[in-house]
Amino acid sequence: MEEIIWAPWRMEFIEGKQPGEEGCVFCNAASAPTGEWENRLILDRSESVLVIMNRFPYVNAHLLVMPLLHVSSPEDLPEAVYTELSLVLRRCLSALQSTMNPAGFNMGMNLGRAAGAGIEDHIHWHIVPRWNGDNNFMPVIGATRCMPQHLMETYNQLRKTFAGICTLKP
Repeated sequence: MEEIIWAPWRMEFIEGKQPGEEGCVFCNAASAPTGEWENRLILDRSESVLVIMNRFPYVNAHLLVMPLLHVSSPEDLPEAVYTELSLVLRRCLSALQSTMNPAGFNMGMNLGRAAGAGIEDHIHWHIVPRWNGDNNFMPVIGATRCMPQHLMETYNQLRKTFAGICTLKP
């Protein structure tokens, strides 16, 4: 018998916006003042790139890395922005490794709704840290995910490590 677990906050994810929010959720996050960063789970931002935590993560410290440009395909990015994104992705892996010590990572993007993109008009990379045993019987047999740490606790743990990660250094 399948058990139903109520998660009414998922509606925010399904609708793709914060209550009362218009437009692209990622563009809105990118334009948020630093005083709203914690509420929006923003870890860092540059003139071209934004790093945020996924509000609906697969596992702890699931990150989203995106250009500030509102584009639906990597081909639409200027080469300099694509290069900066690649460098920031690499820095995110290092920062997650030093802060969370995962055993591995899943990293990629979903392009288009058919590929699983929940927000398809603004490209974004997923970085999902993985630990041995994080994908045990609970999601497979119990259809339940276990999050070992509160989202805001993870945010506070990562925020100091990520400050300045988007800033390109010579």
